[in-house]
Amino acid sequence: MDSSLASWLVVAIALAAANLPFLTERVFGFIPLKSNTAGDGIPPRTKSFPLRLLELIVLYFVVGFLARTLESRIGGVFAQNWEFYAVTGCLFLVLAFPGFVLRYLRKKRG
Repeated sequence: MDSSLASWLVVAIALAAANLPFLTERVFGFIPLKSNTAGDGIPPRTKSFPLRLLELIVLYFVVGFLARTLESRIGGVFAQNWEFYAVTGCLFLVLAFPGFVLRYLRKKRG
């Protein structure tokens, strides 16, 4: 795989993974929360913010593992210090901003 293609693939996957916790009520996109019984007038459960934050952290490490795997298949893996993780963590939070805005800051109509 070309290094440029691998880089763009990691960015696209990171964008999707960063927004996933805010765009769905399922944990990691496929595990449903325990729902209340239907028909009792109680709205379905929603994920809490700490659960979304935990999911975001786990997805950051999953994307990092994928990026490191792709990097090792292309060539040598570079050593990462704390600065690397600080920058990529902040970048992951920036990529999650559209999903956060849609979930918490958008004005609800009706």
